[in-house]
Amino acid sequence: MIAIHAVETDADYETWVEVRNAVAPNEPTTVEQTRRADGEPGRLLVLADLDGRVAGTGIAARSSFGGRAFLAPRVLPELRGRGVGRALVRALSDHARSCGFEGVNAFVAGDDARSIEFARSYGLEDVDLQLEQVRRVGTDEPGPEPPDGIELVALGARRDELLRAVWPVAAAGYAEMPLPQPMEVPVEEWLRDEATVPEGSFAAFAGGEPVGYAGLLLRPGGEVAEHGLTVVRGDFRRRGVAVALKRAVIHWASQNGVGELVTWTQRGNEAMQALNRKLGYVDRERVLTFQGPLP
Repeated sequence: MIAIHAVETDADYETWVEVRNAVAPNEPTTVEQTRRADGEPGRLLVLADLDGRVAGTGIAARSSFGGRAFLAPRVLPELRGRGVGRALVRALSDHARSCGFEGVNAFVAGDDARSIEFARSYGLEDVDLQLEQVRRVGTDEPGPEPPDGIELVALGARRDELLRAVWPVAAAGYAEMPLPQPMEVPVEEWLRDEATVPEGSFAAFAGGEPVGYAGLLLRPGGEVAEHGLTVVRGDFRRRGVAVALKRAVIHWASQNGVGELVTWTQRGNEAMQALNRKLGYVDRERVLTFQGPLP
């Protein structure tokens, strides 16, 4: 028997995070990080039980792309093929439809043939590819060398103030991303989710004006961190600003116990992928973006 119920109690959250991390170990989260988005309109977390045993998790939320819902059903590998995934999809889709959504975005590991076939069985099509790149961090990484006239400022205690200052640059960068639909990131979401490591996140200024930004997000355990948005204002690109921002983040990581940095880029952003490789990042995982009508 399969039962689906909403995540409500502290124990539910702990179970949801434990199962979710077991299914997606390369993208771990914590209860605190998971609860940070509580109250977001249309967001639902669920747990799936199979014969009294927790078998999977699910999330439905507003997608950042194309006015669609984001759905992520996840089932423990040893319990797949028993209908849990389809039960999760039904529950998540019903919820998303009740919130007014008609389309869906979902992400599937590029080497997971079974999950790719599962997504396609609902009429979804892959429309984009996300590339994960990783870099080991030494203990003596060199500091940045900003171009003439560029000042790099760690956000630190001024996190919210500086995030607001660089928001126009970030918003323009999101609008230019080579995605199937424009990316929609409300400023409130930007302030909540970016630069969760303020001391390791940097803003670039020229003559007092914000011209670039590179964020850092710490993962559970503290030994792995993920790059947030890296962006440079259009008229300051190809001057070495992005390299300086990346090197500032790498240097901070090397001085603060971070052993690995992870970053994601999308198809069409080969310039940033090439820059990352020059800085020592290597390609690892590929994730497909699937879209279509709600199941």
